[in-house]
Amino acid sequence: MISYARQTQEEQPEAPPPPVEEHIAPAPRVSVQAFCETVETAAAVQSAGEDRRLGKAHLKIQMGGMTAAIEAYRSAPTPNVIVLESDARSDLLTGLDQLATVCDAGTRVVVIGRINDVMLYRELVRRGVSDYVLAPVGAIDVVRSICNLFSAPEAKAVGRIIAVVGAKGGVGASTISHNVAWAIARDLAMDAVVADLDLAFGTAGLDYNQDPPQGIADAVFSPDRVDTAFIDRLLSKCTDHLSLLAAPATLDRVYDFGTDAFDAVFDTLRATMPCIVLDIPHQWSGWTKRALIGADDILIVAAPDLANLRNTKNLFDLLKAARPNDRPPLYCLNQVGIPKRPEIAATEFAKAIESQPVVSIPFEPQTFGAAANNGQMIAEISANHKSIEMFLQIAQRLTGRSETKKQKSSLLSPLIEKLRGK
Repeated sequence: MISYARQTQEEQPEAPPPPVEEHIAPAPRVSVQAFCETVETAAAVQSAGEDRRLGKAHLKIQMGGMTAAIEAYRSAPTPNVIVLESDARSDLLTGLDQLATVCDAGTRVVVIGRINDVMLYRELVRRGVSDYVLAPVGAIDVVRSICNLFSAPEAKAVGRIIAVVGAKGGVGASTISHNVAWAIARDLAMDAVVADLDLAFGTAGLDYNQDPPQGIADAVFSPDRVDTAFIDRLLSKCTDHLSLLAAPATLDRVYDFGTDAFDAVFDTLRATMPCIVLDIPHQWSGWTKRALIGADDILIVAAPDLANLRNTKNLFDLLKAARPNDRPPLYCLNQVGIPKRPEIAATEFAKAIESQPVVSIPFEPQTFGAAANNGQMIAEISANHKSIEMFLQIAQRLTGRSETKKQKSSLLSPLIEKLRGK
């Protein structure tokens, strides 16, 4: 019998897109088989299979629609998900009844049809169909439908991964990522974790004034032990909402990793933390490329010179091609206004990238240097520093959240706090 998974109905037409796109959680390792009737739908499903959120799914496409599906499963087990395209109403319901006789328990069915009728939708739900999507469909419609089957409303939300990378070494990407994570935790009141992926030279432990005995290296070198409890033991608490997965920053071993070395760590963090900020080192390898492409949102930090412009442009082009169903990466300019240094203007930078920078952070070595040497964030060094608002602006763009309004304090607030403490 076809199992009932989730009842979702495609809304058409769509409202104007919000400033930040909806968050679609990645699908787990599942098998998906699609039976299409038109080449347009087959092409959309094929494109969906190349999306990062279906990267772990095994997708197979076949033409022939309902008839081909019924014939295929007479002598073969059914996959986790079946995607069916059908145009006719009566043939669809009859075909689903026949499919139910050869379908394994637990298989979820997504139907793509052209009839926009609530009565038909109710009949499909009654027969156990998990989702009904109106044709014509795009790749993102298929991605959304399949991924939503595995993120039930009652389940804990899957965390959003934000990757921060420098267009060139020494541009301050780590400083930006740590301060943005601080803004996410403090101003947006989101539980967040910073994962320092520069295992040899990472500075997150120094910036947050933390020296934990364990960190991300323990997880990467022991992938069989990685689970929620193990990751929790490795986390270092920085504030009520912010935790750190620190890098060892030692040279007693070589940190050569395979392409999927961090997958288990990221998957576990997604299941436990609403927001994960990846501090990605400036290097190009299989795992750094995989981490960038697999992230939900990306921030590139660049200085206003020619090498940074070239590298930012290369990163933009690669990531946009590899993530066609995601919004383009964001970028910010850092260390703007170094005395006597020729710089490329932000307008020229934006013209070449074909995108405006989120913010342009001025060069202020005294404040940033003091914060780095003291193991503090800019907000702790100078509460009214103008860069704090810029970090918050970046945090809001990356997460799609607005600032949490703080309760107004009164003359009695200190007394009330003392009473609560007692």
